[in-house]
Amino acid sequence: MSETKVDRTGWSERKVRKHIYREKLEDALAKYSKILLVQVDNVGSKQMQSVRQMLRGKAVVLMGKNTLIRKVIRDEAVKSPKLEALLPFIRGNVGFVFTNGDINAIRTEILSNKVPAGAKTGAIAPVDVFVAPGPTGLDPGQTAFFQALNIATKIARGSIEILTKVHLIKKGDKVTSSAVALLGKLNIKPFFYGIGVEQVYEDGSIYPAAVLDLSDNDLLNTFFRGAGHVAALSFALNMPTAASVGHSLKNGFKILLELSLGTDYTFEESKKYKDFLANPELLAAAQKAAGGGGKDEE
Repeated sequence: MSETKVDRTGWSERKVRKHIYREKLEDALAKYSKILLVQVDNVGSKQMQSVRQMLRGKAVVLMGKNTLIRKVIRDEAVKSPKLEALLPFIRGNVGFVFTNGDINAIRTEILSNKVPAGAKTGAIAPVDVFVAPGPTGLDPGQTAFFQALNIATKIARGSIEILTKVHLIKKGDKVTSSAVALLGKLNIKPFFYGIGVEQVYEDGSIYPAAVLDLSDNDLLNTFFRGAGHVAALSFALNMPTAASVGHSLKNGFKILLELSLGTDYTFEESKKYKDFLANPELLAAAQKAAGGGGKDEE
């Protein structure tokens, strides 16, 4: 942000607000190296305020109009070209969460702030909605409403009871007015809305936020799968590599062991296997010890 003071005399209120926002965004882009790009569909101002308070001292939440955001980023990209990576993602109800701390911890805090909400006609369902079987507390005079929705019911103890689990709304479908009416009668708020973290910007690199869900085990498994593919290709091409040498030594040992067991030749590593073949009781004792000393198994 420029330290030069700007004379705002004669400016309209709108122009002043835009200039103040521009200064805030420029300052944040210069001060922070990590940005969470968030979507705020169906998120109210009270919920946004709650998130800001929760992140105070750890991150800065900044919303704004996309046209102004793009203009500021393009201008700042002249000095820092890495910022251009943000431009394709400035669409929809997008906002920024700036931080220099642990982005995974910040993301977890953001996603934890969700509020229940009732269904609205025409809205796209974010999840499947089921109505559980059981008493509804509604009087028998409303059975026609359930019949119109093809929901099996019975009258029990003076109220309507749903007989089977009902898949009322499917994820991704538009919510119908009849579904909204039923959920309202049953006092069910099926959806939870909160800020969604879509992308992560980190010092010039941008990637989907789902990458943050990967654990060390996931990374290790991916590495070992890749090493396995390299080893398989090495065997197919008869070309030894660092990935295949361990398997080659293991296979070589198996061949030597087979030769030793089939002949009178013995080497140190094959001796115990020959002893097992010569003494089945010794083999059974070893198997029992390896099984943790439990009962004998066939």
